[in-house]
Amino acid sequence: MKKPLDFFKTNLALLDEPEVQELLAYCESLESELVDFKFEKAKNKELIMLDMLKEVVKSCAEIQKLEMEHERFGYPLPDYSEAIRSLKSYIYEMNRINKLRI
Repeated sequence: MKKPLDFFKTNLALLDEPEVQELLAYCESLESELVDFKFEKAKNKELIMLDMLKEVVKSCAEIQKLEMEHERFGYPLPDYSEAIRSLKSYIYEMNRINKLRI
């Protein structure tokens, strides 16, 4: 991306004009807003990922609790293949909805 001053290389005298100085100040403010927006966008994706990981950890803790209860009472251990499929489905769906590029 070109810098605003690059447009005035051939005619540096224009830089002394108040309108041009105002335009350059406006360009600087837009650049800072763009940087802030990119930071917010990245931070939002971090929050989405963090929320998703919390859900995964919570699900794992529930499965471990169930497993301990089954062992304690002598029940046969459940087949976790459906839980794993659901977990993968949840992760892929969150990835698709939020465009996380996992």
